[in-house]
Amino acid sequence: MVTTFFRAKLNSMNVDDIRFQQDSATCHTSKETIALLKEMFNGRVISRGGDINWPPRSCDLTPLDFFLWGFLKSKVYPNNPETIDELKDNITVAINETEFQLCENVMENWVKRIRLMKKSREGHLNDIVFHN
Repeated sequence: MVTTFFRAKLNSMNVDDIRFQQDSATCHTSKETIALLKEMFNGRVISRGGDINWPPRSCDLTPLDFFLWGFLKSKVYPNNPETIDELKDNITVAINETEFQLCENVMENWVKRIRLMKKSREGHLNDIVFHN
Protein backbone atom coordinates (compact mmCIF):
# COMPACT_ATOMS: atom_id res chain seq x y z
CA MET A 1 0.00 0.00 0.00
CA VAL A 2 2.73 2.47 0.95
CA THR A 3 4.92 1.71 -2.05
CA THR A 4 2.19 1.32 -4.68
CA PHE A 5 -0.54 3.76 -3.69
CA PHE A 6 0.83 6.25 -1.17
CA ARG A 7 4.19 6.88 -2.84
CA ALA A 8 2.54 7.31 -6.24
CA LYS A 9 0.17 9.93 -4.82
CA LEU A 10 3.01 11.78 -3.11
CA ASN A 11 5.10 11.92 -6.28
CA SER A 12 2.59 14.39 -7.71
CA MET A 13 2.70 16.61 -4.61
CA ASN A 14 5.18 18.96 -2.99
CA VAL A 15 5.73 17.43 0.45
CA ASP A 16 8.75 19.51 1.47
CA ASP A 17 6.80 21.28 4.24
CA ILE A 18 4.68 18.32 5.33
CA ARG A 19 5.29 16.25 8.43
CA PHE A 20 4.04 12.69 8.35
CA GLN A 21 2.40 11.44 11.55
CA GLN A 22 1.07 7.99 12.21
CA ASP A 23 -0.34 6.28 15.24
CA SER A 24 2.69 4.09 16.07
CA ALA A 25 0.71 0.85 15.91
CA THR A 26 3.20 -1.97 15.45
CA CYS A 27 1.63 -2.93 12.11
CA HIS A 28 2.44 0.58 10.81
CA THR A 29 6.02 0.77 12.03
CA SER A 30 7.92 -2.06 10.40
CA LYS A 31 11.55 -1.23 9.65
CA GLU A 32 10.79 -1.24 5.92
CA THR A 33 7.83 1.13 6.29
CA ILE A 34 9.70 3.55 8.55
CA ALA A 35 12.72 3.54 6.21
CA LEU A 36 10.47 4.35 3.25
CA LEU A 37 8.67 7.11 5.15
CA LYS A 38 11.98 8.62 6.27
CA GLU A 39 13.10 8.65 2.65
CA MET A 40 9.89 10.37 1.54
CA PHE A 41 9.64 12.79 4.51
CA ASN A 42 13.28 13.41 5.34
CA GLY A 43 13.49 14.32 9.05
CA ARG A 44 9.72 14.78 9.37
CA VAL A 45 8.30 11.37 10.33
CA ILE A 46 6.40 11.45 13.61
CA SER A 47 6.05 7.83 14.69
CA ARG A 48 7.55 5.09 16.81
CA GLY A 49 10.96 4.62 15.23
CA GLY A 50 10.53 7.79 13.19
CA ASP A 51 12.52 11.00 13.26
CA ILE A 52 10.28 12.36 16.02
CA ASN A 53 9.10 9.73 18.48
CA TRP A 54 5.35 9.68 19.12
CA PRO A 55 3.88 7.98 22.18
CA PRO A 56 2.08 4.71 21.35
CA ARG A 57 -1.64 4.45 21.98
CA SER A 58 -2.17 8.18 22.57
CA CYS A 59 -5.63 8.30 21.04
CA ASP A 60 -6.33 11.57 22.81
CA LEU A 61 -3.36 13.06 20.95
CA THR A 62 -3.72 11.49 17.53
CA PRO A 63 -6.36 12.88 15.15
CA LEU A 64 -6.19 9.67 13.15
CA ASP A 65 -7.37 7.75 16.20
CA PHE A 66 -9.77 10.14 17.88
CA PHE A 67 -11.48 11.14 14.66
CA LEU A 68 -10.49 9.91 11.22
CA TRP A 69 -10.69 6.12 11.56
CA GLY A 70 -14.10 6.22 13.24
CA PHE A 71 -15.38 8.77 10.74
CA LEU A 72 -14.20 6.74 7.74
CA LYS A 73 -15.55 3.52 9.24
CA SER A 74 -18.99 5.12 9.54
CA LYS A 75 -18.81 6.01 5.82
CA VAL A 76 -17.27 2.75 4.55
CA TYR A 77 -19.43 0.08 6.21
CA PRO A 78 -23.12 1.16 6.01
CA ASN A 79 -23.72 -0.95 2.88
CA ASN A 80 -21.77 -3.92 4.34
CA PRO A 81 -19.18 -4.48 1.57
CA GLU A 82 -18.86 -8.18 0.82
CA THR A 83 -15.68 -8.25 -1.26
CA ILE A 84 -12.25 -6.66 -0.98
CA ASP A 85 -12.97 -4.67 -4.16
CA GLU A 86 -16.20 -3.28 -2.68
CA LEU A 87 -14.34 -2.38 0.50
CA LYS A 88 -11.56 -0.65 -1.46
CA ASP A 89 -14.15 1.25 -3.52
CA ASN A 90 -15.99 2.36 -0.36
CA ILE A 91 -12.73 3.53 1.22
CA THR A 92 -11.76 5.48 -1.90
CA VAL A 93 -15.19 7.13 -2.12
CA ALA A 94 -15.20 7.98 1.60
CA ILE A 95 -11.76 9.57 1.43
CA ASN A 96 -12.54 11.49 -1.76
CA GLU A 97 -15.79 12.81 -0.27
CA THR A 98 -14.11 14.00 2.93
CA GLU A 99 -14.11 17.79 2.86
CA PHE A 100 -10.84 19.63 3.40
CA GLN A 101 -12.55 21.98 5.87
CA LEU A 102 -13.54 19.02 8.04
CA CYS A 103 -9.91 17.87 8.25
CA GLU A 104 -8.78 21.42 8.95
CA ASN A 105 -11.31 21.72 11.80
CA VAL A 106 -10.06 18.46 13.30
CA MET A 107 -6.47 19.69 13.18
CA GLU A 108 -7.40 23.03 14.77
CA ASN A 109 -9.16 21.13 17.55
CA TRP A 110 -6.12 18.88 17.95
CA VAL A 111 -3.79 21.88 18.30
CA LYS A 112 -6.07 23.33 20.99
CA ARG A 113 -6.06 20.01 22.87
CA ILE A 114 -2.28 19.68 22.68
CA ARG A 115 -1.76 23.26 23.85
CA LEU A 116 -4.05 22.66 26.83
CA MET A 117 -2.22 19.46 27.71
CA LYS A 118 1.18 21.08 27.20
CA LYS A 119 0.08 23.94 29.44
CA SER A 120 -0.68 21.43 32.18
CA ARG A 121 2.99 20.29 31.90
CA GLU A 122 2.23 16.58 31.99
CA GLY A 123 4.76 13.95 30.89
CA HIS A 124 6.24 13.97 27.41
CA LEU A 125 4.10 16.88 26.25
CA ASN A 126 6.71 19.38 27.45
CA ASP A 127 8.87 18.31 24.50
CA ILE A 128 6.33 19.04 21.77
CA VAL A 129 7.41 21.81 19.41
CA PHE A 130 4.80 23.49 17.23
CA HIS A 131 5.67 24.38 13.65
CA ASN A 132 3.52 26.63 11.46
